[in-house]
Amino acid sequence: MIQSDFTESEFMICQCARLIEDGKIVFIGYGLPQIAAILAQRLHAPRMVQVYEFGAVGSLPETPFVRFTMGGPRNCYKSLAWSNMNTIFAQAQLGMVDLGVLGATQIDQFGNLNSTMLGADYTHPEKRFPGSGGANEVLTQCWRTVIVIRHERRRFVKQVDFLTSPGYLDGTPGARERAGLPRDTGPWRVATSKALYGFDDHTRQMVLLGVLRGLSVDEVVKEMEFTPLVKEKVEELEPPSHEELRILREEIDPARAIIGKTARD
Repeated sequence: MIQSDFTESEFMICQCARLIEDGKIVFIGYGLPQIAAILAQRLHAPRMVQVYEFGAVGSLPETPFVRFTMGGPRNCYKSLAWSNMNTIFAQAQLGMVDLGVLGATQIDQFGNLNSTMLGADYTHPEKRFPGSGGANEVLTQCWRTVIVIRHERRRFVKQVDFLTSPGYLDGTPGARERAGLPRDTGPWRVATSKALYGFDDHTRQMVLLGVLRGLSVDEVVKEMEFTPLVKEKVEELEPPSHEELRILREEIDPARAIIGKTARD
């Protein structure tokens, strides 16, 4: 069973933050990716350069984190530069962005993402979401991309309802290149509330790399519509540390609006 002294959101954020390296240029998506970037910068990646689609480069976002303020002044604090959306995307296209960090509503076995709508009919969806923003460009142009997503069967689907951001498409060799997408870019890791995934170099299928301590591989895989490949030796993932939780709860989100509350709170 998952421990009750931290939330699923906290584990997702900490997993994602651990994947962000110091000194890298990182394209940050909305929501959980923002919090993960702030956590990484305060813990182990002080020279990481955050890039936002609205134009801010190298900012040090102020805390506590405030929801629905992606393009607001709090996320632009101490920016090294202020440009515009076209310039930011052009820089990613030129290969200047090392890592992208995205959330999503659905993901399939080849890392294709949906953040647009649910249902079979685009004009009459069951539910419509804000959509791509810069998610298409991030997954298309950044050298590597981390996807942060809650581990639920309805999210890990055989086929996404709408292709917002292309991963490895149908998984066949050269699929991205045939679609006009850059070579050697695409999804790299998927950080969930229960596990960590990568992608096989040949088949492009999702590969289970690690599971949260206290969970089994079977418990994790049964919460997916498709069966991923499984690494020969699956890593045991450490829960959030005391320091990670302290920064999240005391500095970044003391109101627990994003990270949520535990059963003990």
